Amino acid sequence: MNKDSKIYIAGHRGLAGSAIMRELLRQGYTKLIGRTHAELDLEDAAATLQFFEQERPDVVFLAAAKVGGIHANNTFPVEFLMSNLLVESNVCRAAYATGVQRLLFLGSSCIYPRDCPQPIKEEYLLTGALEATNRPYALAKIAGIEMCWSYNRQYGTKWLAAMPTNLYGPGDNYDLSSSHVLPALIRKMHEAKIADAKEVVLWGSGTPKREFLYVDDLANALVFLVTLNDERYNELTHPEQSPVINVGAGNDLSIRELAETIAEVVGYKGQFIQDTSKPDGTMRKVLDVSKMSALGWRASTSLKDGIANTYQIFKDGLY
Repeated sequence: MNKDSKIYIAGHRGLAGSAIMRELLRQGYTKLIGRTHAELDLEDAAATLQFFEQERPDVVFLAAAKVGGIHANNTFPVEFLMSNLLVESNVCRAAYATGVQRLLFLGSSCIYPRDCPQPIKEEYLLTGALEATNRPYALAKIAGIEMCWSYNRQYGTKWLAAMPTNLYGPGDNYDLSSSHVLPALIRKMHEAKIADAKEVVLWGSGTPKREFLYVDDLANALVFLVTLNDERYNELTHPEQSPVINVGAGNDLSIRELAETIAEVVGYKGQFIQDTSKPDGTMRKVLDVSKMSALGWRASTSLKDGIANTYQIFKDGLY
């Protein structure tokens, strides 16, 4: 990938896609392509193919997806399954038809079995049952991985599937009905601080452990992967092996500890009440990132610094 390569970022206004766009611009790439949902519906196969035929991108970052937290996944399983399947299949079909060699599909750590060993290695995929609360979304992402691998095997493409851990940062979703846990807690803590509330209710027991990655670190990792030299990139996308690679911070903490960290950053002094009638989800989920480490990449933003940056953007109304 050269500085003048034509690069399409599908989902360029989303949390991950906007970070990829920022990182590419920061590194001096100039021919970046983005389309809003109003401009291009990636669930429309004909429109997607027409777009690819007109633009002819050299590289594709497939970050477009329907995403949400436990509540959203439980409420709209059909949408989470169907929307993601359509977007993946349409983009992959159009990318192959127009000769895209390097495509990076963005998955999710929820693809791994609910009770697999920790930290989670790439080879644990499809070795056990999925977490029920986000199974439709996870199955769609697994299909996306298999799609990349199938194109690599059958047609000789060089498509990679990166599995990030839980993301947060600029561009996050703070709608309490659909957001993930970290932005939801930022909003809850901020509103409780403004209202001088004595307590904040946390879903579940607070004991599940999660790993979090600042989204700008993810973007740096993805550009790092796509710009690997041919020898190293071809090893990752060899048709005889799964194209999956984990991207994470490599450490985790409990939801209760996360809430305490956010409260410290926000300046909230009240108490926490655990609503144990709400689901916990998977009890622990931390990725094995040894493959990324061996390639020479590690996350650089600490959780506290990342939360502080995110909270400042939230307060400034830039989210």
